[in-house]
Amino acid sequence: MEENKRLLELIKRFKRGKVLVIGDIILDEFVWGKVSRISPEAPVPVVEVTRENIMLGGAANVLKNIHALGGQALLIGVIGNDYNGERLLNILKKEGYSTDGIIIDQTRQTSIKTRVIAQHQQVVRFDKESREELTNKTYKMVVELLLSQLSKFDAVIVSDYGKGLINRGIVTNIVKFKKRNGIIVSVDPKIRNFKFYKGVTVITPNQKEAEEACGFEINSDKALIKAGTYLLKRYETDAILITRGEHGMSLFLKDGTIKHIPTIAKEVYDVTGAGDTVISALSLSLAVKSHWIDACIISNHAAGIVVGKLGTATASAKELTESILHNSEKAL
Repeated sequence: MEENKRLLELIKRFKRGKVLVIGDIILDEFVWGKVSRISPEAPVPVVEVTRENIMLGGAANVLKNIHALGGQALLIGVIGNDYNGERLLNILKKEGYSTDGIIIDQTRQTSIKTRVIAQHQQVVRFDKESREELTNKTYKMVVELLLSQLSKFDAVIVSDYGKGLINRGIVTNIVKFKKRNGIIVSVDPKIRNFKFYKGVTVITPNQKEAEEACGFEINSDKALIKAGTYLLKRYETDAILITRGEHGMSLFLKDGTIKHIPTIAKEVYDVTGAGDTVISALSLSLAVKSHWIDACIISNHAAGIVVGKLGTATASAKELTESILHNSEKAL
């Protein structure tokens, strides 16, 4: 099939793509166990812990996704001078990622999300995090680093988890550079910060985020089209990609093109980090000059892979190739 040929060639070009990631860095901690009884102290399950592990989360997971797909990336973000920050830096170094973009702020704590999982289901999550805005000193350091790096990359991903790093000033600096140089700017949004994103290339809200940004429920195809069209116009973007879980994703382009892409996920075990995978695959595809629809198809395949895994997962270039070929065979 001609489409498959294009997609496979696109994946081969990923190694030439350079993506700058800026956003909220999070440490993802997983506590795995099994439940065989209810606590006599309260009506809650007793989890017998069998293992624990820590992984890169938030913007750091976007970095990991880009590398897994074969691309090149640098992460810019802020962590605290604490135990979890040290653990995060150790993971970055161990996995071979540059820490040149990591700024340590003595006044913040490193954000960590701890998930307890038993019998393939998340029992509870508890967060320790910084959500306050950056200090003036740290903000200036981030902007200086950002401006020194932008010209080295084909695309920028703004990974906004609402932990205080992404603000109007940072996005404005990126958009100004985009207007002068034509760089791709992709945003994985947080609803409270939508007002900052005007003029970026593409925003990738999930359906709930799109509903909150529009102010109405997306409960029909008509409402979906209304939402995508509204967001395009309101935020003056080239594209809006609304991810819709089991319903796949819907792409809206400023030239009037609307494309609905059905999900390919066979089984969904865990959606943790799926948004990171979508924006990583999309941005890396666009960085190597993919057409919008091909970039979204690639993203859809990548998302289908990671939701079939437990924990904060990534999709490799090999897995992506196999998914495209496998689903092509099914269609014959």
